[in-house]
Amino acid sequence: MKTFAGIYRTAVLKMALGCMSCVCIFSMAAESHAAKFKVIAFYTGQQDLAHISFVHEANRWFPKMAEKYDFTYEATTNWSDLNAEFLAHYQVVLFLDTRPEDPAQRLAFQKYMENGGAWMGFHFAGFALTPSAYPQNWDWYHNQFLGSGEYVSNTWRPTSAILRVEDKNHPATRNLPATFKSAPNEWYRWSNDLRTNADIKILLSIDPASFPLGTGPKLSEIWHSGYYPVVWTNKKYKMMYVNMGHNDMDYEHKYDNTNRTLSYTFSSEIQDRMIIDGLLWLGDGKKP
Repeated sequence: MKTFAGIYRTAVLKMALGCMSCVCIFSMAAESHAAKFKVIAFYTGQQDLAHISFVHEANRWFPKMAEKYDFTYEATTNWSDLNAEFLAHYQVVLFLDTRPEDPAQRLAFQKYMENGGAWMGFHFAGFALTPSAYPQNWDWYHNQFLGSGEYVSNTWRPTSAILRVEDKNHPATRNLPATFKSAPNEWYRWSNDLRTNADIKILLSIDPASFPLGTGPKLSEIWHSGYYPVVWTNKKYKMMYVNMGHNDMDYEHKYDNTNRTLSYTFSSEIQDRMIIDGLLWLGDGKKP
């Protein structure tokens, strides 16, 4: 016959084992739902209404995608976090509008990329023009990494374009049709011809069906011909530059402080597919 003490010890042991089992099940469940990768987005969000609008839009859109595709998304205006210790916690870095200006931050980013980090940059993150507030004073980034060199000109006003897929086999573009209509954007022209750079793989370019592209009023802001890459990657790195990221704004009434957005970057289902597929490729942990 069991004593009361024996029965008590047996009950306690069963409870302990049950709790341990619950902890293990919870831990396994948490592990099975762990984020696939972590994204950190840097931005400034202080100049140009269109860039500010895009940053706000991106910081609404990416968290929704993170929940849907099992990654984490954080955003910061603190560019001093662009250092080795901080970046070690993230698999993908985004530049939403600008680039780092501090030499230490630039070096930390370069080493992050050279050591297998991943990056996606939007629109103004590729801008450089000498002389301007953003001169071409970072040769590794603009000439080697992006390959584009300096900004030369842009279309105006922000308008949709017909984009052509240049590489159907890349993870970012394999789910796209041969051509598609983009969201409205201000399109950039660059000093370097990316077609002559063996390290660059152009993914999307402006299809000739887009011309004339832009509405002016300046004639130089309306493109009638030419070759213009808008999304590309550098085969030496896990990176992807996306020229999209300039929303159309109600500039005519900007002094009324309405800051009204007239178009949105994440408004084209096909273009959105390209961006999220590109991000999932960047975060897959594989080498370029």
